[in-house]
Amino acid sequence: MKIFSLELQESNFKILVLYLRTNSTILISQELNKKISISPNAFKNLPIIIDIEKVSNIENWNIIKDIINSFNLHIIGVSNCQNDNLKQLIKKSGLPILKKIENISNKFHLYKSNYNNYAINNNKKTKIIDFPIRSGQKIYANNSDLIIISHVSSGAEIIADGNIHIYGNMRGRVLAGANGDMTSQIFCMKFFAELVSISGEYLLSDQFYPNFIGKSVRIYIQNKKLNILKID
Repeated sequence: MKIFSLELQESNFKILVLYLRTNSTILISQELNKKISISPNAFKNLPIIIDIEKVSNIENWNIIKDIINSFNLHIIGVSNCQNDNLKQLIKKSGLPILKKIENISNKFHLYKSNYNNYAINNNKKTKIIDFPIRSGQKIYANNSDLIIISHVSSGAEIIADGNIHIYGNMRGRVLAGANGDMTSQIFCMKFFAELVSISGEYLLSDQFYPNFIGKSVRIYIQNKKLNILKID
């Protein structure tokens, strides 16, 4: 059997989208500072897409791009650009123009993407990881549940199309139901997360009740809202 050292596959992944409503660098900087100051660790090095549908003319694109990057956000593409001259300017800045894919959230809109750092592709129902997930690592369990026996550090990102079980400290960003499955859930032994999300619905660390921190919890969607429940 011939073994290939490289493989390309399509996979679904949820990425935050930043919707620009203005080309004012002052307003953009002020709004980003306001949003990110709520939970800086949750947004650090977060991959995002910039949607510019509502801004038809941006002559200062490179300045806007630099401002967004200065907040430690990682731009992976630009969507809904209707201006041909602007398209060329964006491409020259080193970013791709992305085709729009239907969003599924009315709060922070999400896009499907194949962006991943460490993808787990298998046909098994559950994938088990028995080593610590360190800051900066990104893990994606494609079409499966994910069980992590060890700890997840701050700055790490854990994603699964199914359920996620973490039996150590759960820090970082944890996203279940990445393919849109609203029945997916997150279970953890010690809850310290920066961000949790199921099927596009999410909560940041500043929105967690203090009595959940460090406890065993179950996270699930009910009535289209994300809920956190302590497990006794």
